[in-house]
Amino acid sequence: MNKKAIYGLLIAIVLPLTCYFVVKHFSDNVVTLPPRFFPDSVNTLLKDGKKVTDTTWHRISDFKLTNQLGETVTLDKYRGKTIIADFFFTHCPTICPGLTMNMRRLQQSVTNLERVGDRTNKDVQFVSFSIDPERDSVHQLKEWADRFQINPEQWDLLTGDKKTIYDLALNDMKIGLVDGKGVDTSFIHTDHFVLIDSSRVIRGFYHGLDSASLARLSNDLILLTLEKKPNEKGALSGQINFLAFVFLIAAIAVGLFLIVFKKKKNAEAFVDKK
Repeated sequence: MNKKAIYGLLIAIVLPLTCYFVVKHFSDNVVTLPPRFFPDSVNTLLKDGKKVTDTTWHRISDFKLTNQLGETVTLDKYRGKTIIADFFFTHCPTICPGLTMNMRRLQQSVTNLERVGDRTNKDVQFVSFSIDPERDSVHQLKEWADRFQINPEQWDLLTGDKKTIYDLALNDMKIGLVDGKGVDTSFIHTDHFVLIDSSRVIRGFYHGLDSASLARLSNDLILLTLEKKPNEKGALSGQINFLAFVFLIAAIAVGLFLIVFKKKKNAEAFVDKK
């Protein structure tokens, strides 16, 4: 076997192996996705002889409320969407206007990839729950929406049953509570924005008046759009080792073919010289 054939065979073997290790490295070192919050149960199972932890995460409960257009809204309206939620009330003289302004800026920054036409990102939904539903009528919510130029296609301001709203805040989103900044201690009031994935699992809490926290929310929102849905597998999921083996066999076969072809060609040349 001459040197060129040896080099060709080495390249044929090394190249696919290098590609395999590069792909495996990046598949094993994926970006860190926003964590899930509040497990309902954790079970340990044996799978292929290994202990596997199976966690059931707490999901946001369904609700039936009314938005600023007078429409009845349930959680099903947001099926398949990532939700960013907060709590406010229209008579709030302190943090609520600032929260709504920052939510609006966030809404305006979340667009689809279209260069022209409607750039509304239909996969993201903004929801603001009124913690003062007795005073926040549909008319009051509409005035608030008009004041801040809220896009109703992507952002609902919700009012309705007070117990439903407070249960969402206390039992589902488990919001840290403050007393309304001295306005009214009977109100649940917080500056948190809550990130909820399409499976209704909470993925993060962010201070709606803090620029660094909002930047983290924007980044986490992008990462969630890249996350595969539960039980969803990529086209090459679990196939990396198999593909590497196939490439290696193919490369060796090509190398052997080139060696045999080279020998045959040399033999024919030798016969011709005779």
